[in-house]
Amino acid sequence: MKVFLTISQLIYALCLVPWLFVWGMSVMVFDAGIHFWNSYYFTIISLFPVAALGCSILAWILRVRRKRAAVLINLIPMLWIVGFGVILLAFLQLR
Repeated sequence: MKVFLTISQLIYALCLVPWLFVWGMSVMVFDAGIHFWNSYYFTIISLFPVAALGCSILAWILRVRRKRAAVLINLIPMLWIVGFGVILLAFLQLR
């Protein structure tokens, strides 16, 4: 359990480097004006470090009593990583 939590959280920490670039570029969504979907997109991207930190802390707290819940909670930030990977692969297929 400790190995899984450590490795997954190292992956999250390494993903913060490209996230910083993506977050900086996502600010340009407001060039088209401030609309609901632009704000929603920016908020979802901005929440990745909050989700990674919050889920990591909660998973370490729950790892002793509720192992399955700890694993599931720790995998929540993976939604951002997988989602961005799918979008990136779709973009590369279109080129």
